[in-house]
Amino acid sequence: MALIGVVGGGIIGSAIAAWLRGDGHEVTLFEAAPGERPASAGNAGLIALAEISPLARPGVIRSVPGWLLDPLGPLTLRYRDVPALTPWLARFLAAARTSEVEKATAALAFLMKTALADHQELARRAGLSVTMRKTGAFYLFDREAAFRAAQAEWAERFRHGVAVEERSIEEVRASLPGLTGPFHHALFAPDYWTVSSPAEILGGLRQRLVAGACLESVKVNGLTRAAEGVAIHLADGASRRFARVVIAAGVWSRDLVRSLGLRVALETERGYNTTWPEPPIKLPAPVFFAEHGFVASPTDGLRVGGAVELAAVDAPPNFARAKAMRAKMRRYFPALPEEGGVEWMGRRPSTPDSLPVIGGHPGDERILFAFGHGHLGLTLSAVTARHIAALVAGRGEPQLATFGIERF
Repeated sequence: MALIGVVGGGIIGSAIAAWLRGDGHEVTLFEAAPGERPASAGNAGLIALAEISPLARPGVIRSVPGWLLDPLGPLTLRYRDVPALTPWLARFLAAARTSEVEKATAALAFLMKTALADHQELARRAGLSVTMRKTGAFYLFDREAAFRAAQAEWAERFRHGVAVEERSIEEVRASLPGLTGPFHHALFAPDYWTVSSPAEILGGLRQRLVAGACLESVKVNGLTRAAEGVAIHLADGASRRFARVVIAAGVWSRDLVRSLGLRVALETERGYNTTWPEPPIKLPAPVFFAEHGFVASPTDGLRVGGAVELAAVDAPPNFARAKAMRAKMRRYFPALPEEGGVEWMGRRPSTPDSLPVIGGHPGDERILFAFGHGHLGLTLSAVTARHIAALVAGRGEPQLATFGIERF
């Protein structure tokens, strides 16, 4: 069994550390700010097995100019950050080619095939007791044109085994009490599971690591490679040497990657939400508002959030985006209160092709990468952990080559 250092204590790093410990490895997890709520703690609480479509698609590209005219719309840029974001944006446009979309869709479908079983195994290994139930999810469309435009994406998902059903307006209203606002079409996707609290999952994984005395609260400044092992250099001046190191530090992984002489296109796809711990609306399943880029989900009470804001890591939050989503939600569910909710912003680490980086350093098999999961961090955390553990054991699957850092 190996001595392994994992850099980054979000849902990806914590899942990897817990899985590796279950395999009998001696693991140390380094997390700079364990008291904060990372992207994995404030997400929509979904195991979104149906979401195999990359963000970069022809239809999205056609919509971007209109979205950018609305500073509170589904996608926005912090214009001061455009020069720094330009290389990522250029790759994003290239990833929207039909051949690239098909490749990315197939790759995400490969991960989703075992994602649920891997979550169940991770829960067993870590002793998690968080509730996870199959709810499915509704997609609402305001306009006929938007509904028809979505058909190609859902047809592609269907070819990869993702089920979807059209539902009548009457059926949806009967299923979702309080939905009185207008809409014209609806779909129901059964391949969604909802967790009671993503924060509790992250907390449960970390608590398991704390109990094993393998979680250290310290920032990692860099890594160096030597014949006797990989050294992790800490902000307090100390260095620790490991047989293997896994970099799973979200968007901050890019700095560590660059220090190793490699390149990666990784930026923050920032999302906002508002959570009501005791909401007047009790949703039985998540509801996606397809034309507005946000979702309402019954996790941690009721959470309304989503959208995409491309900005620098340290840019101040713009909570007007959360307020705009609340206002849009009330078009459909007028009973939603403006008060009583807690606002939040998370930094989702995203690649231009929507594929996470899962694999090894091309020149040093002792270093592994696991980051860039975008809005699928919770969904893909356990399957990523299983694949990283397989790579450590020398049993990596050939399909993982699609997720390699070499593509950058």
